Amino acid sequence: MLARWFATPLWKRVLGALVLGVIFALVRPAATPAVAFIGDLFVRAIRMLVAPIVLVTIAAGITSLADPKRLGSMGGRTVGLFAATTAVAVSVGMLVGALLRPGAGAPLGTAAPHTLGAPVSAYDQLVGIVPTNIVEALAKGDMLALIFVAILLGVGTVLAGEGGKPFATLLQATSAVLLRIVTLVMEATPFGVFALIANAVAANGAAVFVHVGWLALAVVLGSLIQIFVVHALMLRFLAKVPLWRFYRGIVDALVIAFSTASSSATLPVAMRVAEDNLGVARAVHSTVLPLGASIGKDGTAMYVGLLSLFALQAFGVPMSAGTYGIVLLSGALAAFGTAPVPSASLFMLAAVLSAVGVAPEQTALVVGFVLPFDRLLDMTRTVPSACANLVVATTVARWEGELDEVVLLERPSA
Repeated sequence: MLARWFATPLWKRVLGALVLGVIFALVRPAATPAVAFIGDLFVRAIRMLVAPIVLVTIAAGITSLADPKRLGSMGGRTVGLFAATTAVAVSVGMLVGALLRPGAGAPLGTAAPHTLGAPVSAYDQLVGIVPTNIVEALAKGDMLALIFVAILLGVGTVLAGEGGKPFATLLQATSAVLLRIVTLVMEATPFGVFALIANAVAANGAAVFVHVGWLALAVVLGSLIQIFVVHALMLRFLAKVPLWRFYRGIVDALVIAFSTASSSATLPVAMRVAEDNLGVARAVHSTVLPLGASIGKDGTAMYVGLLSLFALQAFGVPMSAGTYGIVLLSGALAAFGTAPVPSASLFMLAAVLSAVGVAPEQTALVVGFVLPFDRLLDMTRTVPSACANLVVATTVARWEGELDEVVLLERPSA
């Protein structure tokens, strides 16, 4: 039985656990707290690996490139692609919101206001990229600061020449060890997913969508459009890879994204499937994916655009071309600054709505209305973010000549 368990592909075991978790929550909702610790342990184990993986693998990836000019070219392409997919995602959310009009007649007056803290200014976000203490940045898991330090570390190692080669070897070895630890942790994925899904369904219940059915439908529809239209076009015409092979190879990462509702927690799995299933060279995925965990927020961008229209429709604010333009621009910028943690996009909403004249008191009503059931919606919209990161990594690998088509066309690993 044990041999059969490990012989079954991981994505099948995870999907089976997901279904069992839903059934367990519906049949025995009172018993779900007894298994909650399994999900918490699983998420903690993944997040434990994120900070060291970001620091070590980016630095190791740069040393394997051994050419700062090439790094600049790859970095520019990466940021450009993420900016494009983010802007398109906001547009998709706005389009779905305009068509379905989920906010029309929404009973926001019955919601308990949820006041948001002051949004972080663009200046503070920019200055915060340079940490005053590297150890503190590691402890807090400050992704942008860690990326900055990792780039300096990698470039410094390359510029050191012969003197830096021993350290480059150490970085490569440490990166290999960390990714092997990820493989070990991933074997616990079915149990973690079972507990996470069971608790999410038991806490929120399927009936919650009766009250916000149109918003939930819009989130699902927007996510599907982003994944199977926008991303598929990129894969077909930019990365030039078989769509079925790609989507089949990233199932593990998408299931983890759905279960944890965190781009950061998905990062270790995404790096594994990028190399083992998609054939993306480590030098590329170790640089692109950690960057994507910080700025590649297609799901967040789509949701910010959608929820902004939801709020404007609920308050009866007349829409104009200028209003749509402001929501698009501010939504894309806000998504870039969103932390890779659950429900973070709700806290970016104030920045977008304030740009179109919505008072903080009204924003608090919207957040209070959405927050009680946001966990399940957040799980859904994290999937296109995870998919976008892998799409961009694959596209950049194709452009850089670092895509192993033999691995891509093989049967994905379990």
